[in-house]
Amino acid sequence: MRSWNLFPVVILAAASAAAAGVTPATVRVAAAYSASQGGASFLAVQDGQTLFEQSAGEPRKIYSGTKAFWGLAALAAAEDGLLNLDEDVATTIPAWRNDPRKARVTIRQLLDFSCGLDPVFYLHNNNPGDRDRIAIGAPIVASPGSAFIYGPSALQVFHQVLQQKLRGESPTHYLERRVLHRLGLGSQRYLADSAGNPLLAAGWYLTAREWARLGQLVLAAGAPVVTSGSLAQCWRGSSANRAFSLGWWNNRAAPGGREFDFEDMLVPKWPRQNWRGAVLCRDAPSDLVACIGSGYQRLYVIPSMGLVVVRQSSGGRFSDARFLRLLLGK
Repeated sequence: MRSWNLFPVVILAAASAAAAGVTPATVRVAAAYSASQGGASFLAVQDGQTLFEQSAGEPRKIYSGTKAFWGLAALAAAEDGLLNLDEDVATTIPAWRNDPRKARVTIRQLLDFSCGLDPVFYLHNNNPGDRDRIAIGAPIVASPGSAFIYGPSALQVFHQVLQQKLRGESPTHYLERRVLHRLGLGSQRYLADSAGNPLLAAGWYLTAREWARLGQLVLAAGAPVVTSGSLAQCWRGSSANRAFSLGWWNNRAAPGGREFDFEDMLVPKWPRQNWRGAVLCRDAPSDLVACIGSGYQRLYVIPSMGLVVVRQSSGGRFSDARFLRLLLGK
């Protein structure tokens, strides 16, 4: 396995940063804004060199940042021939075969939250019962592919699909073997329920340096976990929400699009959400992608600039658009 020496001590790599349109000064201004809005840790790495870091070795909750790691596990499983993202879930989950709408749901739609399944938010609780069984029994509240419904239930159905496909190996062991170990990460906080099912939607603690390894994977086009073709599926979006796929948010509609607070949009119930033309920042590159965790936990990656930025928070308001403009000197 390739050795990844990603995080040297703090270096103000002025020449590299300036060439890419980011300077040590703009990074510090962005970090100061983050701190003023409840930021607790910060890390900016460009071309493998650390531009600035603050409390980057302290583990903190990443909340929904957890989802992207399971998305990688799904891509790895597809590469390993265990599943096809466009196959029907009902092929593996017999209980869905007699429901005309559930029978049309694909694995990809589970991972893109476009399957139409009720979100069942109480699955986030520490022990709600058998999460997988509850999720499989949840009702379909929208036609598959027609709506973006963000919540834990779809991922719990995926967990059961992956478990059946693995035929003996647990999904968490597969995740660790196939994804985490290749990133230099170990076992995580899985919040298992009474049936032993982990919570796939949230729960992990990572330091900024650890979370940034996922960003470095993006810069390496999927290496050392998946191929570039597989990883590219994270940026395609769905017909229900072009800005989200497999745990990642994208800025592909820039420089146009609608700029708004994504966390605020997730607060109303799904029928009142509007993701049309969504962008994190109109002035940021269109290849910007991000993992978003509640309370403004952020992992940003801009491949065209070789840039990875992690921002973790202990509370307070925050604007992705303002932060990114400061970072990019806009």
